[in-house]
Amino acid sequence: MQAIRKVRHRQADVDGLAVFYREAGRPGQPTVLLLHGFPSSSHTFREIMPTLADVAYVIAPDLPGFGMSASPTIDHYDYTFENLSWTVERLLDQLGVERFFVYLHDFGAPVGYHLATRAPARVRGLVVQSGNAHEDGLGEQWDSARAYWADPTAEKRAALPDWLNFAGTRDQYLAGLPEHLRTLHAPESWHLDWERMSRPGNVDAQFALFTDYANHVARFDELAEYHRAHQPPALVLWGRHDPYFDVDEVLAYHRVLDRMDAHIYDGGHLLLETHAVECAEVMRAFVLDNA
Repeated sequence: MQAIRKVRHRQADVDGLAVFYREAGRPGQPTVLLLHGFPSSSHTFREIMPTLADVAYVIAPDLPGFGMSASPTIDHYDYTFENLSWTVERLLDQLGVERFFVYLHDFGAPVGYHLATRAPARVRGLVVQSGNAHEDGLGEQWDSARAYWADPTAEKRAALPDWLNFAGTRDQYLAGLPEHLRTLHAPESWHLDWERMSRPGNVDAQFALFTDYANHVARFDELAEYHRAHQPPALVLWGRHDPYFDVDEVLAYHRVLDRMDAHIYDGGHLLLETHAVECAEVMRAFVLDNA
């Protein structure tokens, strides 16, 4: 049993692109696909994978441009969420995965929703952790982004928050948190993220994904129809101090999904950094209930 719980670290060639991924558990068990967000990587799932491996085959890839996966420049890779989803889908095909639960966090949400809407029957269920699919979660903190998406001028870009730097990377973990939670965050997480983001051309790649997030927002009606028509079972996990996605998003999922369980924790945007044990246990139960 202990061997099953151990996390293995692998690399796959996906269309000539080196994709790093972590895996645990046994192929043949229900698969859980863990999709990280900005600015993190599969490193964010390091503490929950052993618990899930008891009941699932767990796969956590680093998306292209993140973590230990290749980071081609924007001239050599199309940094859109749809294209990231094709890279992930081809990795799943290599691993022989047909159906899966998918964990949707931050930038991982549009990637996972492309997978889900392209082939709804493949998705056993959704685990949503600060993954946005409704207008409800996009508060006034997104006003400057909306203005830029509508009119991408140099002036509108200058009005955006300055987040593609070390301080902005650290803020993804610590912004909005009271002191008792800030001290629970291990600083190596954002140091690792920034070290990988500092690769040549990577900031441009990250900005390209931010720009493409407008296309994810434009799909909200399509995602609402996916939820209504297919009713995937869902587990929604949220940190009440998340400064990027409002907690109103939780109720938006509740309004349309018949099988939905929600847990709101005293945490932030990178919830697994402080609440890995709690989240892993409810995820394990969710997989068992819906496999």
